[in-house]
Amino acid sequence: MPRNHEQPLSRREREILDIVYARDRATAAEIQDALREAPSYSAVRALVRILEEKGHLRHEREGVRNVYEPTRNHAKAGRSAMKRALDTFFGGDVGEAMSALLDASDTRLSRGETKRLEELIRKARGEGR
Repeated sequence: MPRNHEQPLSRREREILDIVYARDRATAAEIQDALREAPSYSAVRALVRILEEKGHLRHEREGVRNVYEPTRNHAKAGRSAMKRALDTFFGGDVGEAMSALLDASDTRLSRGETKRLEELIRKARGEGR
């Protein structure tokens, strides 16, 4: 099946992908252990197989078990997730999304992070964005 990373994912599929991205690699048993209200082991195996068919995961055989890893690097997946969140929760409004991030109670920007954000804003303005 061709890879289509824009194909919609179920809540459970997204949860599994989040687990695998957070760990870089995971077995079905490790995924099952990390899932909230985890389904049976065979259900987890079926879900990771679906994610492989959709092109989101691949596996390597290590002994008697399969170890799953994402097919996309973290940066690409992160940009895609941010775009989805931006569209879903902020109607595509970057300013609103940035305000929400900066208003988060646990957000503390270092001087270096502030300078980096200022530079990114200057660059975006220079590009007409």
